[in-house]
Amino acid sequence: MADLIVILIIAASVLAAVIYIVKAKKRGAKCIGCSAAGTCGSKGREGCSCADTDEILKRIKNGK
Repeated sequence: MADLIVILIIAASVLAAVIYIVKAKKRGAKCIGCSAAGTCGSKGREGCSCADTDEILKRIKNGK
């Protein structure tokens, strides 16, 4: 019974995270969870790790 409760808690946590990510993407967030998501990435904010993430994703998509 304890295993079932743990599995349900983990499943609920994963489901909540997926829902959060889907809603954030629908709102247009580029960097989900980034404190500077509205001003970083392609907008060139220095010191934001999201710009690095965007560059890595572009390289992966281009096969480099």
